[in-house]
Amino acid sequence: MDKLPKCGANYTPLSPITFLQRAAAVYSQRTSIIYNSTRFTWKQTYDRCLRLASSLRSLNITKNDVVSVLAPNIPAMYEMHFAVPMAGAVLNTINTRNEMKGSLFD
Repeated sequence: MDKLPKCGANYTPLSPITFLQRAAAVYSQRTSIIYNSTRFTWKQTYDRCLRLASSLRSLNITKNDVVSVLAPNIPAMYEMHFAVPMAGAVLNTINTRNEMKGSLFD
């Protein structure tokens, strides 16, 4: 296996961005987030993350900038895990670790 050259058929780097793109394409109508009365599908999550990434770029966040987020485990924090890399930046989470009243995953 070590002598096998890397190509698209046998090697794909993993990233949160490719995970979300695939989930939105394959499981678009499946639930991705449940938090209290809030529910989003994978397609909605992908669209929300694209908009958030665009907002970060409009704030002049560029490649390799560090974005720090101080937040509990809420949907906005979940979306930052995708949107920040989409903007080319690095996420630094500062989680307040409060008790969740809902679940992030279905």
